[in-house]
Amino acid sequence: MKLITIEEHTLHAGVAKASAARSADVSPGFGASYAPTSGLPYSPSAEMLEDLDEGRLAAMDAAGIDLQVLSNLTTQFLPADVAPELVRDVNDRLAAACRRHPDRFAAFASLPTTAPEHAPDELRRAIQELGFVGTLIHGRSDDEFLSAERFDPILRTAAELQVPVYLHPAPPTRVTAADNYEAGLGQMVATRFATAAWGWHNESGIHFIHLVLSGVFDRYPELQFILGHWGEAVPWYVDRLDEALPRKATGLDRTIGEYVRQNSYYTPSGMFTTPHLRFCADVLGTERMMHSVDYPFVGNDGAREFLTSSGLSEEVQHDIAHRNAERLLGL
Repeated sequence: MKLITIEEHTLHAGVAKASAARSADVSPGFGASYAPTSGLPYSPSAEMLEDLDEGRLAAMDAAGIDLQVLSNLTTQFLPADVAPELVRDVNDRLAAACRRHPDRFAAFASLPTTAPEHAPDELRRAIQELGFVGTLIHGRSDDEFLSAERFDPILRTAAELQVPVYLHPAPPTRVTAADNYEAGLGQMVATRFATAAWGWHNESGIHFIHLVLSGVFDRYPELQFILGHWGEAVPWYVDRLDEALPRKATGLDRTIGEYVRQNSYYTPSGMFTTPHLRFCADVLGTERMMHSVDYPFVGNDGAREFLTSSGLSEEVQHDIAHRNAERLLGL
């Protein structure tokens, strides 16, 4: 069974350096809380993150992963004056890796979301010239949802190009983190509570629902988003959202559940938990479920076995392992 994983990360050293100040402002404890020396989960070394050759390929081979869809980190924190140039370099770097290993890598485009006037052209370049398969955007930029007017050209361009947007978690805003996650807690615990443990999944789910309620998918009814971590909690609240916010209240063309089922795909992001899989399959079906590991924050081990031991039919396993991604991403 061919295995494609689609939330697999890398780091551009120049982006990491240029975005460090803003990242520290938003999440001041992040560096210490996820330092490789912490011994805590989700703390890979910079070398693992930057590697796009032998080490990454060896880890894929050991776990039976045929192809990774690569994406770069922290571009949402870039200063606007350097974002266009650095993001272009990011995408050129990923494109070079795909050319070196065409059967093993594909890529999601990074975009200069802090300089959004430059983003549509970069998305077109990435898709039409570099052969990328969509874009991955890390949560809010400048504390604003993607539904803000300044980002609409990004969404319009993705819709025109018929490529998906992977809405990836990012640290909550400084105000949200202080209000919801930090009171009375030590920095390590508060930072992880606000990010990998809970906060960035909650914030990502809110972000997607905000896109729905703001009418993004009425403007662009074919636009597709991808949500990691089993849909960032959205599947658990689809019925409640429809009950509490019917069309009479929202004024939208469809119900919230219809947008979720028709405009989003979802992946496990390394949460290899069968109860989550079964719940999401029951609520949303498996036609929009794709596989992902969240490498190297999560190791590749067990990714294949998670599917083969799931109890799902062989046909459905193939859909999740590669066919759904091939259809959506044109792989």
